[in-house]
Amino acid sequence: MRRMIGALAIACAIALTTAGTASAQDAPLPVNFDLTTGISDALIHPGGFPPGTNDWNCRPSAAHPRPVVLVHGTGTNAQSNWGVYGPLLKNEGYCVYALTYGAHKDAPGELSTIGGMRSMADSAVEFAAFADRVLKATGASKIDVVGHSQGTIVPTYYAKRLGGADKIDKYVSLSPIWRGTDIAYAQQLSAFGDAIGATPVLDATIYAECAACKQLVQGSPFLTSLEADGVYLPGITYTNIATTGDDVVVPYTNGVVPGPNVTNIVLQDTCRLDFANHVGTAADERAAMFVLDALDPAHPHPVPCKFVLPYTG
Repeated sequence: MRRMIGALAIACAIALTTAGTASAQDAPLPVNFDLTTGISDALIHPGGFPPGTNDWNCRPSAAHPRPVVLVHGTGTNAQSNWGVYGPLLKNEGYCVYALTYGAHKDAPGELSTIGGMRSMADSAVEFAAFADRVLKATGASKIDVVGHSQGTIVPTYYAKRLGGADKIDKYVSLSPIWRGTDIAYAQQLSAFGDAIGATPVLDATIYAECAACKQLVQGSPFLTSLEADGVYLPGITYTNIATTGDDVVVPYTNGVVPGPNVTNIVLQDTCRLDFANHVGTAADERAAMFVLDALDPAHPHPVPCKFVLPYTG
């Protein structure tokens, strides 16, 4: 009898321990709608990835059959750009992945972790390899893309030029930059630089460090060639989420190009309290709810109208 009681006690202890472990593993990750969360993490632990991302043992569920790949913007990386979306999408039941692309790997120290700097054609090759790795690991036939800023364009190059068109289902863009930017009259300054012969100097200095910056200028040869057959591809469902307060994509309407398979959302159309700027859309709770709805339109989320700060979200 004593042995039986002892065995039962041990079994109960194991069961309680196991239950506690399962509960801890199943607990939702904290989601803080503040861009500084990801930036702080990147500064403390450079070269890492957001919580909830890059679980290579994750298998998509019937509810969310496609893995989501997060694609950051210029001069940032997976950590600093996606501190909100990693845990948010993981909590929603997605297999979610993030990469840092376009970094100068030979740069000293933490500078080697700053992405989106190299040619977008080169970055798209990195993205293609990463997307293929995600598909192989998860067994899925397609991915969904959530891109921010330059992250609008890099997967498009992959789709149009590297054979990825049949591997993307939903394509959601925050602060999209489809037709480039004329920030600080960049298009006119570029033309002026050509006229006075300053372009070789710029190419050897600024654009040597940030080749993508030149490619993202409105009317650049890169964008003109990429979009010669149209901005969008048939077979992919697009959602663009823009802000009138965009201080990088100028004018912001360059990111809300109409199309037959496209939904364009301007945050201020439904809430005048939303003051998100270009970077702030990556931490804007309202934008995040629109993203979730775009990925899973059959199960919409309430989109709050609330005060949103620029920069931090």
